[in-house]
Amino acid sequence: MVVTIARQFGSGGREIGKKLAEDLGIKFYDKELITLAAKESGVSPEIFQKVDEKATNSLLYSLSVGAAATIGSNYGISPQVPMNDKLFLLQHDIIKKVSAEPCVIVGRCADYVLSDRIDCIKLFIYADILKRIKYAVDVYKIPHEKAASVIQKVDKTRANYYNYYSTGKWGNPNNYNLCINSGELGVSRSVELIEFYLRQRGMI
Repeated sequence: MVVTIARQFGSGGREIGKKLAEDLGIKFYDKELITLAAKESGVSPEIFQKVDEKATNSLLYSLSVGAAATIGSNYGISPQVPMNDKLFLLQHDIIKKVSAEPCVIVGRCADYVLSDRIDCIKLFIYADILKRIKYAVDVYKIPHEKAASVIQKVDKTRANYYNYYSTGKWGNPNNYNLCINSGELGVSRSVELIEFYLRQRGMI
C-alpha cells in the first residue's frame, strides 16, 4: 500500500502525512526525495531544492518539446533537458522504487506516477484560506500581511507543476480517492479519518 498526498499550502498536508506514516509504521517521503535524487545524480541537493515541484520555466523549450517528450527523455544523455525536468525524471524513478514498500509520499505528482497501482490511495488535503493563513503564520512563521500572497503563489506553482507533468488537473477531486478539509478536522482527526478509510478499504 502507498498513500500519496497532494495538498494546498498551509493545509497541514505534510504534517498529516508524517503522522499517518508514524501511526502505520511505514516510511515517509517528502523532501527526502530530493536527497535521494541528489545522491543518485551527483547534483547538489541545494540546486534541486530551488526547482523542486516547479514546472520548467523555459517557455520555448516547453513549446518545442512539451511535457510528454521531456518525460520520455533520458536525463543521463540529454544535457539540454532543464534542471526541473531532470529532477522530475529522477523523482519519478525514485517514487517507483520506494513504493515497492508501504509508504506515504507527499507531492511530486506521486499519484500520477503511481496511477497504475490499485493499492495506491490518493489524497488531497485542503482548507479555507483563513485557516491556511493561520497555519502559515504559526508553523512557517510567515508574516501575517504576506501569508495570503505566499499561499496563492505556492498553490499556483504546485498546480502548474502538476498540470505540466501529469495528464490531470491539480485539485480536481476526480484525481483522488479522498479529499479532506483539514481546516475543519485538524491534523489528528484528519489522520484518524484517513486511517478509518484505509480500514474500510481493507488496507490496514
